[in-house]
Amino acid sequence: MPRHFTTRRELEQHHFYPAATIGAPLLALFLSAYLPKLFPVSTIVDWPLIVVVYFYIARRNPLSGTLTGTLTGLLQDTLSNGYIGVNGIAKSVIGYVGASIGLKLDVDNILTRTILNFAFSLLHSLILFVIGYVLLASHGPGMLWTHELIRAVVNCIVALPVFLLLDLARSDI
Repeated sequence: MPRHFTTRRELEQHHFYPAATIGAPLLALFLSAYLPKLFPVSTIVDWPLIVVVYFYIARRNPLSGTLTGTLTGLLQDTLSNGYIGVNGIAKSVIGYVGASIGLKLDVDNILTRTILNFAFSLLHSLILFVIGYVLLASHGPGMLWTHELIRAVVNCIVALPVFLLLDLARSDI
C-alpha cells in the first residue's frame, strides 16, 4: 500500500463550499456598491476587504490569496467610479501577505483575526494612498490618519460577526 504524505500546510488549510467561496465575495461586493446609497455612512466599511482577508488567512495559500484579491479588487473597481485596477493591486498585495502570514500564525484565534484585520485595513489604506499619490499623481489633501484608524476599528468590529458566519461555510474535508 503506498504511503501518502501530507505537509503541515496541507493539514492546516481550510476548505470551503464552492457556493461560499463565490457567494461571500459577491455579496460583499453587492453590499459595498449598494449599501452606501441607502446609508452614506456605511462607506467606511470595506466589505470586500473583510471577506477576502478571511479567505486569505484561512486558506494559507499565497497564490490563491493573490488571485482572489486581484479578482475581487478588480470587480470592486468596476462597481466604483475610480480607476480600474487600484483595488485589484491593493487587494492582491494584501492577499499575498495575508496568506503568507496565515502560514505562520494560528489564525483560528479570534484575537489574531482581529489584529490582522486591523493591520490589513491600515495597509490597504496606505497602499491606496501610495498608488494614488505616486502612480496616479493625485496630489490631494493627503491621508487623514485619524479617519483611517477609525475605519480600521470599524472594519474590525464588523469583521468579527462576518468571520464567525464564514466559519460555518467551511467544508474541512
